[in-house]
Amino acid sequence: MESVIYLFAFGVLCWCGLVVAPWRPWSTRENLEAGVLINQTLDDITVLIPARNEGSFIKHTLNSLNTQGIGLRIIVIDDQSVDDTAEQANFCGAEVISGVTPPVGWSGKLWALEQGLQRVRTTYTLLLDADIELAPGIVLALREKAVRERLALVSLMAEPPMENFVERLLMPAFIFFFKLLYPFALSNKRQSRVAAAAGGCILVETHALRTVGAFVSLHDALIDDCTLAVRIKSAGLCTWIGLSHSARSHRGYQALKPIWEMVARTAYTQLNYSWMLLVICTLIMICMFWIAPLALLLFFDPMMFALSIIVWLAMFFTYTPVLKYYHRSLLWVFTLPIIGTLYLAMTWTSALRYWRGERACWKDRRYESKTNH
Repeated sequence: MESVIYLFAFGVLCWCGLVVAPWRPWSTRENLEAGVLINQTLDDITVLIPARNEGSFIKHTLNSLNTQGIGLRIIVIDDQSVDDTAEQANFCGAEVISGVTPPVGWSGKLWALEQGLQRVRTTYTLLLDADIELAPGIVLALREKAVRERLALVSLMAEPPMENFVERLLMPAFIFFFKLLYPFALSNKRQSRVAAAAGGCILVETHALRTVGAFVSLHDALIDDCTLAVRIKSAGLCTWIGLSHSARSHRGYQALKPIWEMVARTAYTQLNYSWMLLVICTLIMICMFWIAPLALLLFFDPMMFALSIIVWLAMFFTYTPVLKYYHRSLLWVFTLPIIGTLYLAMTWTSALRYWRGERACWKDRRYESKTNH
């Protein structure tokens, strides 16, 4: 019983620490939206879109790019698709590169981007996922922010789909947990060692990209977006990441399994494949999402009951900004213990797969863990 009380106290301290953290990882203040659409020239930007079997999504993405401005060059790297990805891209007026098989040790996405980069001659490169739809004017807003604040990299966390129950349950929390792992305020601070980017939409100076070794230097990275931000920031350059309603993913998740697979693909990678960090993460999640908030059902001590109520207030305070930003009901706060359990299970799935020899599996490609070499 005494050990449970200690775990309870630890969970309370974690939530209170999260509330008072000066970098406010739960805040949504870091955001960027499209301004007034001005039909300006964007001929200093080349868009690179790696696409493998994206025929269902690429058309919407390219149509949204065609509304951004004049002179924007769009390159789609068809990564050996077996559907109509290339045909859809050609129909929408994009330049299509037929990608070749990735060399040993390369991730498919990064190899596709490396092939596309060989044709980039512009000041800026926009790295865009094939399922990201951009609101008119957001590319101009990205460039203006980069120029005005002298940023080498500007990234937007695209708005995730929230059409069904599973998406509404898990996708706001995905953003919430990402911001806890990579606080935007610290990432955007020049002096901080924290660096983060969201791979769905990244505007980067082409010279800076090449200076840090472009995609060769991170060719086997599974969390390639944050790794790129680390490289850029380590070179003494400035980066910025924020939320946006002007970049939206239209790749829906009709069931729990695809979300589970998406998270499990990189969850253990985020822990640097460390069993010790996995144990620490498990302990923190159990204390924060089960023992601390649910102690009011287990103990009849007035002090512990009051502290448990404080935990619920802290959960409400920290999760509410994300729910409000995405126009979701605040009642979703009460599902956080379930959400935390699911994400912890996804993390353990990622670890178990790694220990079995599978580092990741994505787009029908398997990446072996280092234990297999």
